[in-house]
Amino acid sequence: MVTSSERQRPDAAAATGRALPAPARGPGPVRWALAGLSLSALLSSLGTSSANVALPGLARAFDASFQQVQWVVLAYLLAVTALIVGAGRLGDLLGRRRLLLAGILLFTAASLLCGAAPTLGVLIAARAAQGLGAAVLMALTLAFVGETVPKERTGRAMGLLGTMSATGTALGPSLGGLLISGFGWRAVFLVGVPLGLVSLLLVHRHVPADRAWPGAPRTAFDRVGTVLLALTLTAYALAMTLGHGRIGALGVVLLVVAGAGAVAFVRAEARAVAPLVRPAMFRDPALSAGLAMSALVSTVIMATLVVGPFYLSRGLGLQDALVGLALSAGPLVAALSGVPAGRVVDRFGAHRTTVAGLAASAVGCVLLSLTPTAFGVLGYVVPLVVVTGGYALFQTANNTAVLADVAPDRRGVTSGMLHLSRNLGLITGTSVMGAVFAAASATDDVTTAGSGAVATGMRVTFAVAAVLVLLALAVAATGRVLTRRPAQGS
Repeated sequence: MVTSSERQRPDAAAATGRALPAPARGPGPVRWALAGLSLSALLSSLGTSSANVALPGLARAFDASFQQVQWVVLAYLLAVTALIVGAGRLGDLLGRRRLLLAGILLFTAASLLCGAAPTLGVLIAARAAQGLGAAVLMALTLAFVGETVPKERTGRAMGLLGTMSATGTALGPSLGGLLISGFGWRAVFLVGVPLGLVSLLLVHRHVPADRAWPGAPRTAFDRVGTVLLALTLTAYALAMTLGHGRIGALGVVLLVVAGAGAVAFVRAEARAVAPLVRPAMFRDPALSAGLAMSALVSTVIMATLVVGPFYLSRGLGLQDALVGLALSAGPLVAALSGVPAGRVVDRFGAHRTTVAGLAASAVGCVLLSLTPTAFGVLGYVVPLVVVTGGYALFQTANNTAVLADVAPDRRGVTSGMLHLSRNLGLITGTSVMGAVFAAASATDDVTTAGSGAVATGMRVTFAVAAVLVLLALAVAATGRVLTRRPAQGS
């Protein structure tokens, strides 16, 4: 949502000179357009999750250390995080359909280059290019919903895109493992080529074409703001990921750089004629609350990925196959919950559904913090299902609420900010929740910690996670009250 000064009717957007998609007509075009957007969402999340399983094979193939091959994952993550807001804004200015097609083409070509990479350096560079394509896909798929589906079905469309994103996350490790065992590590990246081509065809044929209005003034792209934001986010992401849960001297330097970059970015945006991110946007309590809640809840979700493997293997003594099976329950529930969550949003409204999703996640975190090891794997999986089901409900409702009243010429950048808040939560969760887990386990190396220490670490970590979700609930309530105040005073 945006402030009243930023809201404008779609017909008024003609005065801005932006290229906007024309609405799709008829149920057939809408279904096929959503199919293309859904496949785009699947591609970007699959690119995030599938590469991790290839790291051991890459280390052997290129005779490299883990620290070297981890850049295959980091290059993608950094490119997405640093460029997603700029990609969304560029789509607002140049035309979202045009840029989405270019993003899919770049992602597909980069996937081919990844699969054919002769050296580790080429592979890392190709993964960065793939991440740039993924940033475009992530930023623009949500932005298209307002032009492709009727408003009363927005929640269902958001739920479908959330389902496909969760499906890619859940499918990545298992599909990657199958491809590696059958065809080698290159297949993990080459699978993106046929999927990308199908997505390119669907978007080209069925997503509404961009409209432009001749003679209208065009707004320049904020290059300075984009560069400053990209450098700031890159420094922050590196600080959170290079230390694997610990902030050393390099991490402190990077955080200082990130802080200085953030200050420079805010000052640059205040002076810019056409800023990348309008400072007035953050005076809208609904938008600010939505971004803050997304970051908080994503931090909690990352705790399930950081803590879960160690608790299941060290705390409960499960074998690797059973650990993987238990961990897949969370993404599977998120994938299955997306479309039903969208229907709930359409029927009961975004705010009520947001609160319900957060409440469910809080209950799940509390259960995880109290469950004794005697309950076994079910004592972990059942609360995990509650947490991730609540997350799917929250994410669909929050995405719908944030984008509901955004002016058409700002949907791309707002969608990019939504994804950025989620990515920053995941990055922060990796470091912060990992550090909480290690500290609560009272060990320097959780891979060798005893079952009792790991169980204690798990309980403390999810107690902290429950507090974060409760904080998100407080933000939801505060944002709602502040949003209503102008109406009550008018």
